[in-house]
Amino acid sequence: MPESRVTIEHFSDILCIWAYVGQVRMDELRQQFPDEVSVTYRFIPLFGDTAVRIGEGWQDRGGFAGYADHVQEIAAGWEHVDVHGGVWRDTAPASSTPGHLFLKAVQLLSERGEIASGPQPELGGRSLPEEAAWRLRHRFFTGAEDIARTEVQDEVAVELGLPLDDLRAIYANGAAHAMLHADLVERDRYQIPGSPTLLMAGGRQRLFGNVGYRILEANVRELLQNPRSGQASWC
Repeated sequence: MPESRVTIEHFSDILCIWAYVGQVRMDELRQQFPDEVSVTYRFIPLFGDTAVRIGEGWQDRGGFAGYADHVQEIAAGWEHVDVHGGVWRDTAPASSTPGHLFLKAVQLLSERGEIASGPQPELGGRSLPEEAAWRLRHRFFTGAEDIARTEVQDEVAVELGLPLDDLRAIYANGAAHAMLHADLVERDRYQIPGSPTLLMAGGRQRLFGNVGYRILEANVRELLQNPRSGQASWC
C-alpha cells in the first residue's frame, strides 16, 4: 500500500548559506504536500567555532573577507535571496551554537504544547519553530545581525509572541542543550556530510547540498507510492 506520510529529517547549520537559499524548496514542498510530509529540523555545528572554520580554514583565501566574497557569489546566483554586504565581513558571529540552542528551546515549547504547534496559516504554513529559524537566518543574511547574541534572539521571540521567560528557563535547566545533543547523536549515527542534508525512508535515502526541488519532489512522490523504495536489495 502507498504511504500516507513521509518523514524528512532536515540537518543544517543556522549560519549556512545553502540552507538559507534552500528554504524556498522546503516551503514549496509544504505547499505541494501539506498533509503528506512531516519535517523534523535538526541542527549541527558546522559553524560552531567560526574563528577556526573561517578564520583559519580560509586563511589562504582571504579569511573572513574571502569567505564573505564566496557567500556573495553564491547569493548572486539566486534571485529569491539577498545577502547584506556586511555578512562575514563586518558581522561574524563567533558560533552558531547559541542560535541552535534558541531554536531547540522553541521546538521544545512546541512539543510540550506550550505554544501553537503545526502549520500556522498566518506564517504561510510554517510552524513556529520553522518560522523562528527562518527569521534568525534572515536577520543574519539580510540584515547582517549577529544572531549569536541573546538580544537578537529575544527580538525574534517577541516578534512571534513566544514566552521569553519560558525560553530562558529551558536554557537554564539544560533541556535545550539535551535536545541539541540529540541532534548531534543523529548526525553521527547517519554520518551526515554537511548542511543542508535531508534524510528520508529511515535514513536509507539522503539528499545533500544544493539539490533541486524536482529531485526532492521526485523522492517524496516515490516514497508515497512505493514505501519500500530505498531498501537494500537481496542481491
